[in-house]
Amino acid sequence: MNAHVSPPHALSQDWDALDQGKFADETTTVRGLLDRMPLDGAERAAVLSSAVGLVEHARASVKKQGVVESFLQEFSLGTREGLALMCLAEALLRTPDEETRDRLIAEKIGSADWSSHLGQSDSLFVNASTWGLMLTGKLVDVDEEARTDLPGFLKRIVGRLGEPVIREAVAAAVRIMGEQFVVGRTIEAALKRSNKEGWLCSFDMLGEGARTAADAERYEGIYAGAITAVGKTAKGQGPEAGPEIGHGVSVKLSALSPRYEATHEARVWDELYPRILRLARIAAQYDINFTMDAEEADRLALSLKLLDRLAHEPDLGGWTGLGLAVQAYQKRCPEVVRRVAELAKTSGRRLMVRLVKGAYWDTEIKRAQVFGRTDYPVFTTKAATDLNYLVCAKAMIEAAPHIYSQFATHNAHSLAAVYKMASEREVKIEFQRLHGMGEALYDAAREAFGPVTVRAYAPVGGHEDLLPYLVRRLLENGANSSFVHALLDERVPASAVAADPISAVEAHPDRHAKIPTPKDMYMDRQNSLGRDYSQAADRERHAIALQKVDSETLTSGPIIGGKLKAGTNPQAVTNPFDTSRVLGHVSEATEADIDAAVDAAARAQIAWNRKGGAGRGAVLRAMADALETDMDRLVALLSREAGKTLNDGVAEIREAADFCRYYAMLAERDFGGPTELKGPVGEINQLVLHGRGVFACISPWNFPLAIFTGQIAAALAAGNAVLAKPAEQTPLIAAEAVRLYYKAGLDPNLLALVPGRGETVGAKLVSHPGIDGVAFTGRTDTASLINRSLAARPGAIIPFIAETGGLNGMFVDTTALKEQVIDDVILSAFGSSGQRCSALRLLYVPHDAADAMIEGLKGALAAQVVGDPTDPATDIGPVIDADARGALDAHLKRLEGDAKVIARAQLPVGADKGWLFAPTIAEIPTPDYLEREVFGPILHVCRYHPSELKQTASKLAARGYGLTLGVHSRIEAFADEVARLVPAGNVYINRSIIGAVVGVQPFGGEGLSGTGPKAGGPNSLIRYASEKAISNNISAQGGDPALLNL
Repeated sequence: MNAHVSPPHALSQDWDALDQGKFADETTTVRGLLDRMPLDGAERAAVLSSAVGLVEHARASVKKQGVVESFLQEFSLGTREGLALMCLAEALLRTPDEETRDRLIAEKIGSADWSSHLGQSDSLFVNASTWGLMLTGKLVDVDEEARTDLPGFLKRIVGRLGEPVIREAVAAAVRIMGEQFVVGRTIEAALKRSNKEGWLCSFDMLGEGARTAADAERYEGIYAGAITAVGKTAKGQGPEAGPEIGHGVSVKLSALSPRYEATHEARVWDELYPRILRLARIAAQYDINFTMDAEEADRLALSLKLLDRLAHEPDLGGWTGLGLAVQAYQKRCPEVVRRVAELAKTSGRRLMVRLVKGAYWDTEIKRAQVFGRTDYPVFTTKAATDLNYLVCAKAMIEAAPHIYSQFATHNAHSLAAVYKMASEREVKIEFQRLHGMGEALYDAAREAFGPVTVRAYAPVGGHEDLLPYLVRRLLENGANSSFVHALLDERVPASAVAADPISAVEAHPDRHAKIPTPKDMYMDRQNSLGRDYSQAADRERHAIALQKVDSETLTSGPIIGGKLKAGTNPQAVTNPFDTSRVLGHVSEATEADIDAAVDAAARAQIAWNRKGGAGRGAVLRAMADALETDMDRLVALLSREAGKTLNDGVAEIREAADFCRYYAMLAERDFGGPTELKGPVGEINQLVLHGRGVFACISPWNFPLAIFTGQIAAALAAGNAVLAKPAEQTPLIAAEAVRLYYKAGLDPNLLALVPGRGETVGAKLVSHPGIDGVAFTGRTDTASLINRSLAARPGAIIPFIAETGGLNGMFVDTTALKEQVIDDVILSAFGSSGQRCSALRLLYVPHDAADAMIEGLKGALAAQVVGDPTDPATDIGPVIDADARGALDAHLKRLEGDAKVIARAQLPVGADKGWLFAPTIAEIPTPDYLEREVFGPILHVCRYHPSELKQTASKLAARGYGLTLGVHSRIEAFADEVARLVPAGNVYINRSIIGAVVGVQPFGGEGLSGTGPKAGGPNSLIRYASEKAISNNISAQGGDPALLNL
């Protein structure tokens, strides 16, 4: 695929150019907003006074607050009860089996002090729910013991698991809470209720984004039904009804395609756009408001491309109900508003724009940190977001009549400011609020301003779909910093609740003090820089780098003292996706090359060791910088030689850079001089670490840059010299890394590249008398061979550091959210074509959840793209060589005989020109079906009975591996139990089990999976070093001066 994908019809604007401001510097952006001051001094004073009045009026109203606000105020996320409630509400109603529900209730309810909340709220609902949550009220007799010792009573009641009365009480309480957020289970019920209550709504059909094509088809049907039902109601309201007057529907684009991503733009035009167009036609037919909801920042440009084409669709006629939501927490929001107004003018179609603050703030912050962005796409302070909201609101109002503005807010200051701006310009607008929230505030606004159009954003759906939405609302509005949380809390002065954000920003125009840029998030070292392939500019950079790599003929061979030697046994290096393409050539190191390299390394190591940690750290940091500078070239080379997809390539380079910076930090910490050890008076006791000498580093093909670079960096940081043997399949990227080390300032004699076969070069290395230690990553049986060879070696006993394979399982219970499990399983099992030692091999699913989970996994696998790893759209590339595919084919034959193959991904045309293997899901009959690691994209699913968890887990543990382990559950005790039953060096809960981050998740196993210490951990360097203890009896010279001078 090209870096740019052209839509089927030309668009009116270059929407990709928006990404130039995606990660803009926050302070600069904020100062720019202050320069565009939305209100002058007099207006600010008037708005502030008006906002304070709204807060005071809302607090004084008879209606007081809505039940949801009461609940959020009483059960703040700052309390154990609030957190327990959130977890319980999110998981309980989707959990089908009673035993698991009982465990969930016991853990979440039994760990909190509900009695302290009883009677604290003015809301009958909150108190009723509290009683329900305390398992009392009408369902449990309240005796004297309960009145005098409620916590003790509760613990005893909760302890009697299995009583349906308890389960029903809690389920009822959670259901009551959930229903406050939902207008109806069906669109018909929602319309009936909203019309009866006189609410104007934009209906949101609840559900997670599509994971499969079937999901997308189902959601389209749900939306079509909803739009039709709303449209028929609108038709019954008479000819004056229109998009502004009647109900509308909000559509989540991610529900209409499992691959709504910028790197899959061609597929978006082929699959998603026809769906959204069909829905828009129905909305246009009934002349109702149809809003495309805002989602993650990575999807912004793509959503605007879809809007552009829709706006120009001739068969939508003169319909003015087409709209979208824009997020004020995004730095690009003012530019989005300007461009959408321009689109409305050029297309001749009035657009409806809903301005929101934004609901994914914490996710955007985390994603930017995880993926190494230059900055955040969102503001880090609430005041900056509120200021941006006002700047964008003013621009929207001034864009009338081309834009019909809809302002979603529960903030009194935002409401008062927007009302003032619109009324002074005599522009008709509407406000929006979340259903179940904001009634008191908008009642106060009507009292103060007269008639105000308010539309409720109204969720529709069953309880099982409500849960993720409910938790998002609890998180967003239950946080202690939330306006909703403070609005009706009399302890917070009205002037503080309605504070002017402009004043706050003027006083502190910088980013949040506790949220540094992603680069500086670790504080003690730099986070590595990534790439963002959702941006056309980064895809273009990749295309240019790939073209350059393809124009070169690359060479690898023995590199000793910085010079490439002739070596022996030259071989062509080919592309695993297309073996007819020769990338370059490699020659093998001879015995003489190895002898010369050991000799040069031993001589150079002495001075290197004396440099100390600080001197060595500077070179390693320079190497990290060099890796980042050459990132696009290295990604291209990793794709061609190792079959890495672009994101896998970026992750590998970032890991290599992280190793260099982290080990530089450890070198300074641990090798900066003697460490004083406490002892008796009259003596000085010190511990000194120093390098052992020359290390042999033997690395695998599956991480030919990260592990290769990381092993070398660890050995160098500890004061050693290195002979590095790369995998036979990936010598070109290794040569590139060695040259970068030299470029970073490393003495070439300290690092030699000795490529070749394991049986020749590898065997010579581990038996060489000049080698003082061996670091190895690879197969378990190879590690055993090396271990035996080293044990038989005469002379000094040298350290052997090994990280080997794993038989990695993930255990799921019925409280887990299916969509999260599917995302994490697909990534863990099939990322990097399953060619990670940490990859998921065995998924254990309870019988009650298995059928739905398997169907979801089959659909999600079908949505994956298998193909050319250099294409940004590819998810899964080739396996490394003929041997790898042959082993997978043999295992597949076994599965077809005594297990059940349930899904295989589709291979592209021309798959036979390389080593593509169709990713496979198979159901296996027993928990211990696998005896050893199957290295590739095959996932084995095993059903289990929760009552037999111990037996099931024990069978996996008995295989003797211990690398990675996954758990998906909302019950902490379940995760603890699985972690106790299955040995593993790395345990991952409610996330994928791959992608350990240096210094954050130190990586390495136990048992058959490795020796330790973990790579990328605080103890990583200890076995690369020798320790020397020095004890000096200073009393021998007549006494201890320090003691005598006390």
